[in-house]
Amino acid sequence: MVSTVDIILIVVAIVIAIIVIVIIAIFNNLISKRNRVQNASAQIDVQLKRRYDLIPNLIDSVKGYMKYEKGVLTQITSLRTSIISGSMEDKAKANNQLTQAFKSIFAVAENYPDLKASQNFMNLQEQLEDTEDKIAFVRTSYNDYVLDFNNAIQEFPGNMIAPAFGFKVAAFFQAPEGETAPVKVNFDDVNEPQKPTAQPSVPSAQTAPKSVTQKPPATSKQPQNQPKKPKQPGK
Repeated sequence: MVSTVDIILIVVAIVIAIIVIVIIAIFNNLISKRNRVQNASAQIDVQLKRRYDLIPNLIDSVKGYMKYEKGVLTQITSLRTSIISGSMEDKAKANNQLTQAFKSIFAVAENYPDLKASQNFMNLQEQLEDTEDKIAFVRTSYNDYVLDFNNAIQEFPGNMIAPAFGFKVAAFFQAPEGETAPVKVNFDDVNEPQKPTAQPSVPSAQTAPKSVTQKPPATSKQPQNQPKKPKQPGK
């Protein structure tokens, strides 16, 4: 016969086996969700790098019209580190600054019809728009995966297991608060035709106000100190 002790041991072994199976299932589920987040993050990196690589060609196409392209290129080049190896927060910030810089370039390009009609410029613009659409798509997927993953490690029973295996909350891909202000680009050197400054109008001789006081009109009265005529005798 099976003793009570044996029954207890069997029950304990079954409970331990169930716990181990549950832990393995939760662990594998967290691994799967984290891999989805990492894959979506890699897709964002690909599109950000593609967008960044289009910048030199864009600057080269507009440098004949604008003098500030070197400053913009230097400013954008400094974002490469954030795009390539930065955190997701850094990448989101750099992407936002790239967007604002592109808006500045295209806004100035509106003043040059021949530049807008250039085939090279139009192709670059189409490629940038296509890249921005892809970034928006993969960003949405990434944020969905991040939400799913974060819920899994913060809800029970995941919150009991995730810390033990080093699972941490993932960051969303979004512009940090306070960092969405437009990037300041110096347009002082843009080769735009200067508008003539308004010169102060000089009044003409006919319309100019007379500053000299006019003399009063001459009166018919004789001066009071003029000597009177002598009376004739007999009158």
